[in-house]
Amino acid sequence: MEDMSAIVLEQADRLFAQHIDKKVLSAADAGQWPDALWGALEDAGLPLALVPELKGGAGLAPDVGANLIRRSAFHSAPLPLAETMIANALWTDAGGEVIAGAVTLAPVNPQDRITLVSGAAGTTLQGIARHVAWGQQAPTALVLARDANGKAFLCRVPTARARSNKTRRNVAYEPREGVDFSGVQLAVSDVLPAPARLGVDGLMPFGAAIRVQQMIGGMERCMDYALSYANERVQFGRPIAKFQAIQHMLAIAAGHFAAASAAGDALTESPRLGDDALAVAIAKSRCGESAGQVAALCHQVHGAMGFTQEHPLHYATRRLWSWRDEWGAEPWWQEKIGRMICAQGGEGLWPLLVDRSAAAGAA
Repeated sequence: MEDMSAIVLEQADRLFAQHIDKKVLSAADAGQWPDALWGALEDAGLPLALVPELKGGAGLAPDVGANLIRRSAFHSAPLPLAETMIANALWTDAGGEVIAGAVTLAPVNPQDRITLVSGAAGTTLQGIARHVAWGQQAPTALVLARDANGKAFLCRVPTARARSNKTRRNVAYEPREGVDFSGVQLAVSDVLPAPARLGVDGLMPFGAAIRVQQMIGGMERCMDYALSYANERVQFGRPIAKFQAIQHMLAIAAGHFAAASAAGDALTESPRLGDDALAVAIAKSRCGESAGQVAALCHQVHGAMGFTQEHPLHYATRRLWSWRDEWGAEPWWQEKIGRMICAQGGEGLWPLLVDRSAAAGAA
């Protein structure tokens, strides 16, 4: 299994390097969907990496899936591969078959509830999801909706049936749509009871787990650029990597990257990325803080060159600035941490930190 995982990651890294270059990233910034890249990913079976083999997927372990998401972010892959991986894992776990094509997740805070309405005309949705990644370009969205009794359901929604009520792009120029699902009629096969682990926060922990792994991959890319530039750029007769001030910046950035990586690794101890609510809250908070620091420090190392369109650093840093705010920024998750800890009381703090099953149930 370890050999197979290594082969998958090596193949993925080679695929990303082959199909992603400045031309592809610039075209994606302008709104062009990378058809050749997505076709190559599907041919390699990467969108189904976390789906069990019995369901037609690769059945990769959570840590391998996390590393795959990191490598996609390292190369700034401009499409929803990670969302498709998680969405298919959740949908097949709920009893459905794999979803063809790209799939996005609809981020819905508990206060922005999407409702499932059953009537004589069939089953329809009511509600709006904000900042849906590739909400118009991905053919399918996975939505968590609740009926009148509060029971949760996973809904497979063709995005062509929904209305885009606000089109925008994040700092990385990735499309983020406001999608109005009101009135969308669903077939019986498009609605499944949500797995029990989808608690009050629904898909929020799973989307946050994606952004955690992506931020780690993006930070690694920034560090790679900064180290290479510091060793190549010569000033006063020697590489700037020899100057103590530059070494200090790189050391601080490396410390933030190491802390973020450790927090992200904790998510892979669960059967699925996003299952452990406390681990997700800690990782999203810590990775968000680290992403801001690493991006700033790596730009400082590059000096003015790092702010030009010609240098590829901005493809990584713009994504870091965007991802840290999506699926709950640091304050939102820090409040969750505080509430989970306070709910356990003083005597429950230590068991909450060391017992992962208790942490998963604390949400």
